[in-house]
Amino acid sequence: MIELRKFEEITQIRMKPERAGHPPYWISSYLVDGLLIDTGCKNTEEEFIAALDGRTVLVAVNTHHHEDHVGANKAVKEKFGIEIFAHREAVPIIAQVPDMPSYRLHYWGRREPCEVLPLGDRIETPHHLFEVIETPGHCGGHVALVERARGWCFSGDLYISKKPNVAGPEFNVAHMIRSMKRILSLDMDRIIVMTSALAIEKNGQQAFQECVSYLEELCETVKDLYGMGMTPAEMVTRIFGRESPLKSLTDGQYSTERLVLLALEAGMQECGP
Repeated sequence: MIELRKFEEITQIRMKPERAGHPPYWISSYLVDGLLIDTGCKNTEEEFIAALDGRTVLVAVNTHHHEDHVGANKAVKEKFGIEIFAHREAVPIIAQVPDMPSYRLHYWGRREPCEVLPLGDRIETPHHLFEVIETPGHCGGHVALVERARGWCFSGDLYISKKPNVAGPEFNVAHMIRSMKRILSLDMDRIIVMTSALAIEKNGQQAFQECVSYLEELCETVKDLYGMGMTPAEMVTRIFGRESPLKSLTDGQYSTERLVLLALEAGMQECGP
């Protein structure tokens, strides 16, 4: 399923792979001034390419290497004859045949290997300048694109919600906090966050700050509970009430307990300012 939404000069391309046995999960790519940011997953590739038909696509950027962000890379390159760029750490991963857990293979589809080029520190389009900001946390080799004059921040998977309750195997809570603070430190009159899910956060400063505060508090809380002798499973119940259903749906890859463990690791390293 594909939906197109307009926000200012930006076209948000919202995609939902329809696969049985998994919760509905929307992913978003963006097209602005000929710049395509992320290409969705393999299972929505045909609809995605059809949605781009008749539109100007001059260059593309992958915010990171995960298959729901690079799935239509090869088809986009073939249709538009363009180059695709990604962080230098992501380039060799995107070029490889992926080793994917079964749940991701079912839901997103197996992406094809694709040659992409390493990003510099900026992407210029006919009317805009996008700064490339390194934003690890969700995974290594993750970037956000920022257009300061317009206050736009295309955040990939750096920010999904103000209070995340699960973490995946490549997450790093301390890096995520630092990355959001890096965006907040930029000299911008406003920050509008274009997330890789459905949301466009029009008050990005508040959204990022609330998420940072939440994660910093979580780090301190789990550190204190650890000092009291509480196990990670007990912390999950104490703080969140229960484990997320995503744990069983993702074969344990994404879980609340993993978030607690990563927050504990960050807390022990004195995450925060």
